[in-house]
Amino acid sequence: MTKSLNLPTIRILQAITPAYARDYVQRFGFDASRQPPYLTLALGAGSVTPIQLASAYAVFANAGQQTKPYLIDHIVDQNGKTIMKTTPEAAKPVIDPRNAFIITSLMQDVVRRGTAAKVAQLGRNDLAGKTGTTNDQVDAWFAGFQPSLVAVAWIGFDQPRTLGRGETGAQAALPMWMKYMGEMLKGVPQTPFSPPKGVVTVPINPLTGLPVPDGEQGTPEYFYQEAVPIPAVSTPVPDNSGETPADPGSPDAPGAGNPLI
Repeated sequence: MTKSLNLPTIRILQAITPAYARDYVQRFGFDASRQPPYLTLALGAGSVTPIQLASAYAVFANAGQQTKPYLIDHIVDQNGKTIMKTTPEAAKPVIDPRNAFIITSLMQDVVRRGTAAKVAQLGRNDLAGKTGTTNDQVDAWFAGFQPSLVAVAWIGFDQPRTLGRGETGAQAALPMWMKYMGEMLKGVPQTPFSPPKGVVTVPINPLTGLPVPDGEQGTPEYFYQEAVPIPAVSTPVPDNSGETPADPGSPDAPGAGNPLI
């Protein structure tokens, strides 16, 4: 996710099947009928509106709970009397809080050292988000959040056409998002995302995705406590006789005591 690579996303979608993903995204408020049940879904072939995307990202900001957006809070008449007030629907859990946190941590990597690294200019450690760019730079997106605020920036034309070479989500949409969040979060204390119960940190070898041996340094990653990857274990390979070969350093090892050329 940090490097915005498409192939890992396609492989994940292939593993869970497009049909399952199409049904699953309804938890986030997306219209399933506008999400094609094909692998192209991993490349942004579905159709969403900015407010739908903001609502979906709020699930991560709210630790797995969905809140329905509304546009009008209240209306007052000419005398200042409130004649209408919206009563927000109660939030409902739609995904595991651990799921929400781990995806959030991945999106924090995006704004720290990925395609949206410019976000570091805001000087906050409680931001997360993801860039998005459609084929031929027709649409540029950035969706991101802080625990108390979600915002989505989109740039495109009413009649779809390219924005121009190089007009990616990071170049075209991210600056607008940063300006808005910078203003809205002035004076707001930082609220770092905290791992919920059942999430553990494991140092991982970034080349293999497996835990590093004890005492070695690795890249810290979050996992469900019951789903920590198993370290690779090397086992002796028997020779043709069926016997386990001697340790290379032992006197019984082939060539022991003699230089090997």
